[in-house]
Amino acid sequence: MGFLQPSDRKCRRSPRSLLLPDNHGSDSDKLDPQEDRLNGGASYWSAVFNLSTTIIGAGIMALPATLKQLGLIPGLIMIVLGAILTSFSIETILKFSRASKSATYSGLAADAFGVSGKNLLQVCVVLNNLGLLVVYMIIIGDVLSGTRRENVHHSGLIEEWMGQHWWTSRAFLMLCTTLFVFAPLISLRRVDSLRYTSAVSVGLAIVFVAITAGIATVKLVNGTIEMPHLVPKLDGMSAFWRLFTTMPVLVTAYICHHNIHPIENELAEPGQMKSIVRTSLMLCVSVYMATSLFGFLLFGEDTMDDILANFDGDLRIPYSSDLNDLVRASYGIHLMLVFPIVFFSLRLNLDGLLCPHSVAIVYDNRRFYFLTASLMGLIFLGANFVPSIWDVFEFTGATAAVSMGFIFPAAVVLRDSHGVATKKDKVISLVMIMFSVTSSLVAISSEMDSLLSSEPS
Repeated sequence: MGFLQPSDRKCRRSPRSLLLPDNHGSDSDKLDPQEDRLNGGASYWSAVFNLSTTIIGAGIMALPATLKQLGLIPGLIMIVLGAILTSFSIETILKFSRASKSATYSGLAADAFGVSGKNLLQVCVVLNNLGLLVVYMIIIGDVLSGTRRENVHHSGLIEEWMGQHWWTSRAFLMLCTTLFVFAPLISLRRVDSLRYTSAVSVGLAIVFVAITAGIATVKLVNGTIEMPHLVPKLDGMSAFWRLFTTMPVLVTAYICHHNIHPIENELAEPGQMKSIVRTSLMLCVSVYMATSLFGFLLFGEDTMDDILANFDGDLRIPYSSDLNDLVRASYGIHLMLVFPIVFFSLRLNLDGLLCPHSVAIVYDNRRFYFLTASLMGLIFLGANFVPSIWDVFEFTGATAAVSMGFIFPAAVVLRDSHGVATKKDKVISLVMIMFSVTSSLVAISSEMDSLLSSEPS
């Protein structure tokens, strides 16, 4: 039996209404006791952990390579600059959401640009999050069962520990992960229900930083670490243009905008959201800078695009193999716990596209479980049986993520439907759009160039 009784038809929504009901709306939006069980009461720190988990995903592993391209000092500066732009874009979303009385990001887009703007934003969220989750599952599969690069098989943790059997195969391990880890977590209806897993996820990211810092410190004391280059090495125009390929990594490293409203709507004190955003960003900047610094110090010019791949050989210190396993295991579990919070906004926004006038999905059991199972099945198939899907989502990530994280908030400011934007807001927004469009174009062109150059002539 569903949550709504026939008398609850008032909860049906327009295209600009809530995907999730809030607990601080107008009197006409009051929830009945049955509805209220799903809302309100989230604490400050649960929100900080949920937002931080949304931010710290797979992107953390690509940041050391940005320092390799940009140099140590410019790279660290760009990480801080990315956080500053993200803070501005999120505070813009919060400011204009209050001015327009919108309780969702898509509602804000609808207020500024109509139904077409709302639909376009939701398509961006769906493409970005679907791509992220497929990539997360691919990485988890690599960690558990191994992968093959350049015709060399790299064993996964389970395969190393238990040998090659049918039950250590990639498909079987991913099926078990889906059924026993993902399924219970993505069946939760509130973001706040994930607060403990989010706290563990952030803790595991800190464990990775601590291990990397410890190894780098030991090797620094032993004198086996070379001085990294502080500025980029420019030995021609091609090297100069390669600097711009780091922009998409830096721009998308802080994408969390799709979860701002769901987290705020469940807060006991919604006025804390601005402080929560700043605390989360400070935490993430600290993790990002430490990971980038110690990762680049540790591997130097051998730093790979995904630093996790560097932890697949001899680190030339005692217990090297055990530390490699610990790093890979902590990161694999970290991604498993990031997965449900990204899935949460994917499901909400896809439901908003498919059923814009229906009751909120949390109150419709049949629609909730059907959409959850369908999305999870699609992600599973994409991660296990579509070998070229990573390339596809590198394109969508470079466009969809940048659009929802920076272009949409800046466009809302320039539109200024309610006359609340300052001149400073508009100048920053114009610069942010130019920066975002440039980074997207560079990412797409560089990816196309690499794909074309890899084709046999």
